[in-house]
Amino acid sequence: MKSLIKILVIAIVLVAVSCNKSSAPNYQFMPDMYESAGYETYGEAAFPNGLQAQLPAEGSVARGHVPFDIDNTIEGFNLAKTSLKNPLDSTQIDLVKGKELYNIYCGICHGPKGDGQGNLVKREKILGIPSYDDVGRAITEGSTYHTIYYGKNAMGSYANQLNEQERWQVVSYVLKLKSDLEK
Repeated sequence: MKSLIKILVIAIVLVAVSCNKSSAPNYQFMPDMYESAGYETYGEAAFPNGLQAQLPAEGSVARGHVPFDIDNTIEGFNLAKTSLKNPLDSTQIDLVKGKELYNIYCGICHGPKGDGQGNLVKREKILGIPSYDDVGRAITEGSTYHTIYYGKNAMGSYANQLNEQERWQVVSYVLKLKSDLEK
């Protein structure tokens, strides 16, 4: 009986080894997993009835996005400067969080005190960053928010990095730095 089992095992091993061809690939148990059929996005195979990608409804707003209704123009900047106010009340303003965000995004150019002496200015990588207390600038909540949202001159927009509440936290901290510099 033991010899019959040995002969059977040897026969199975020989059959398994003899099926292996190094010149051609072996049998694929599930060939679709190895060589899947590619579908063209929104093509005939995916949408046989001729359907297409649907456009969002007119006037819809993406989830988590709050539209900013003031244009990126000089007139829009002046409108924001005179009319835009911080919607956060005094209990919602967190100057510690504002300072943290300011140091991450703004301090490298504007400096930790808002005097326009950040590391990039000191290394002469960027020139002409004015101090927050410059008389000609007369920054307000609205002008600061507009500048953070759209950018200005060499400064780019930070609308993608900061959500609306974080932008207002930074605005509050910038105005605190401005008042500290004016003392």
